[in-house]
This record gives sequence, structure tokens and C-alpha cells, in this order.
Amino acid sequence: MLTTRTGGFSIGFRRGWSEWQKDLPGLITWAKENDLGVIDLGGDADVTGPLVTEAGLRIGSADLRSWSGLISADTTKREAAVASNEEYIAKAVAAGATNFFAVMLPEDASKPRAENFGFMVEGLNLLGAVLEKNGAKLVIEGWPGPGALACTPEGYRATLKETNSKSIGINYDPSHLIRMGINPIKFLGEFADRVYHVHGKDTELFPDAVYEFGTEQPPTFAKNYDFGSVTWRYTIPGFGTTPWLRVFEILKSVGYTGAVSIELEDENFNGTTEGEKQGILSGARFLASI
Repeated sequence: MLTTRTGGFSIGFRRGWSEWQKDLPGLITWAKENDLGVIDLGGDADVTGPLVTEAGLRIGSADLRSWSGLISADTTKREAAVASNEEYIAKAVAAGATNFFAVMLPEDASKPRAENFGFMVEGLNLLGAVLEKNGAKLVIEGWPGPGALACTPEGYRATLKETNSKSIGINYDPSHLIRMGINPIKFLGEFADRVYHVHGKDTELFPDAVYEFGTEQPPTFAKNYDFGSVTWRYTIPGFGTTPWLRVFEILKSVGYTGAVSIELEDENFNGTTEGEKQGILSGARFLASI
């Protein structure tokens, strides 16, 4: 199976939304035929996980259920979200999952960020005990969506400080950091020991477009890139600005044992079955050469 040249990290991909990827048995067959040893699953890993592990593949991460419920002003809702996730986590761990993926999006993004942060800490502290009991980890992705609370160094740092369990960790995806102007290597230097999963996704930047349009207003006439804006776009590894060799060197130095999963969001490949297969494999083979 494909691994990175530096660090020997297993390479796979995040299961997408296209029709061909909805056929999990067929997807598993294709992955094995192309030496991809890891598949990231959605919030159905309790059911789909055995199909992956029985085929000899690894589950990179599985989506957590009820993300926003963990960050609700309603204590009852937070407790219900944890209870719902508790049953699911236990079943998914039995099926072979250990990392549970989530974005820290609050139920009500209009509330003050500091207030939502407090709700998040309370929810995560409840969830941390569930994760520890099951030998599992939460991997927080830094997608800067509406009201997202853990996507910048400030947000991650505060989250890891205020939560009481080492089971709360990071899904390292340099593409989101780059689009926000955050140095992905400096970030990894600070947080590498809490990185439990990695997405193989990158960002291409367009400096001339920043001059033309700035960063605060949408363009009046120009068209945004798919999976991006007018000044940046997500790409497969090899077409963006991430120094992947340095990423893998840092991860190796802290004893990272997780996988690297291609998350395909690239307008040059998404949209057709053949294009998406090519995009996943091109990104994976590039990482295998690094």
C-alpha cells in the first residue's frame, strides 16, 4: 500500500459525495487495486466500518454525529448530543474507527464567540470522557465556517488548554490555514503533538487577484473558483503551496502514527468519475514521492 517516503505514513482518501463513491464495496475494490490503504468515512462508521476493516483497509477518521449540538446554549441539548455520540462512538470503535472528525460550528453563530466558546468547552469536556472510555480521539478540522471556534492558532490553543482530555486533538489540513494566511509549518511546529489525523489537501494562491480584489469584498464581475474564492482555490497536493516534505519531517519527529487522507476538492478533477479517480491518485502518488 502507498506510504509517504518521509515518515512512512499510510495514504488514503476521504470518501466523497459522488455517485461512484456511494458504492462502498466498489470503492473499496478500487482503493485496493490502486494501493490506497485508508478510507475516511462519514457519520455511518458503525455500519460501514466493518466493510472497510474486513477488506484489510484502515479507517482514517469517521465523522462525529451532532457537531453543533455540542455547542448549544441549551445544556440539555449538549448532554443529548454527547449521549447520541456516545452510543455511536462505541459501535464505530468496535467496527475499527479510532479518530472522530468534527468542525467546531456552534448551533447559533450569531451569539458572541466567547459565549459559544464556553458552550463548546463544556460539550467537549463531556465528550472527552466518552472518547477516553472507548480509546478514541476527536480530530477537529479547522474549516473556517460560520462561527467556527477552532480553526486558527488562537482558537486551537484555547480549546486544547481549556478541555481536560488529551483525546481532544487536531485534524491537520494545511489548505484551510493557507487560505486564511496562517503559516502551516509554524502551526504544525506548535501543535504537532496533538495532530491525530492529516488531510492531504492544499491551496493555490493568486497574489495578482489579491491586488485586484483585496480580501474583504467579493468581486463584482469576476467569477470565484470552484472550491475557493477569486484569490485562492483548494487543490490536490502538488498544486498548492504546502511544503509537504517539511510537514512530514515534523510529524515524523513527534512520532505521528496516523494516516494522510486525500480530501478531493479541486475544480480540475471534481465532477466526473474518471476525473475524481485521477485527482485522488495523482495526489496520493505525489505524497508517496515526498
